[in-house]
Amino acid sequence: MLIHIKNKDKLIVGDFKFKCCIGKNGTKKSKIEGDNSTPKGTFTLGALYYRKDRVKKPATNLKTEIIKSNLGWCNDPKHIFYNKEIKIQKRIYYEKLYRKDHKYDYFVVINYNIKKTFPNKGSAIFLHLTKNYHKTAGCIALKKNDFLILLKLINKKTKIKIY
Repeated sequence: MLIHIKNKDKLIVGDFKFKCCIGKNGTKKSKIEGDNSTPKGTFTLGALYYRKDRVKKPATNLKTEIIKSNLGWCNDPKHIFYNKEIKIQKRIYYEKLYRKDHKYDYFVVINYNIKKTFPNKGSAIFLHLTKNYHKTAGCIALKKNDFLILLKLINKKTKIKIY
């Protein structure tokens, strides 16, 4: 199965079309850390992370991980764990996964710059939640109900194609 991102505001999977939002600076083939763009290309999906203290484990065929208060995602290009899940440490720059807002109550990792990680090429690219469709720092965001429907449609073999 293939998910398509078209026109910068449509996520299409099979017969379903969902409104979404992407990075503030659109899509780029040559993404760099902090450029507020969503990477162009075709990517596999990683695990679904969720906040067990706020939401239920959803129906999905993806591997699931519970977000704990000490969980982060390394966005420090100089660190060996760049673009990987980490336990939060003060000496490492990171994206906090246990957030006060609800953007990361559910999120799915987009496997961009993951297997062979290149420093400064971009990190923490996720499918996550939005309430208002404001542009993101590079992720793709959907309303919660659409996100939950999407989770039922996809599996570990699903790929996402971003134009």
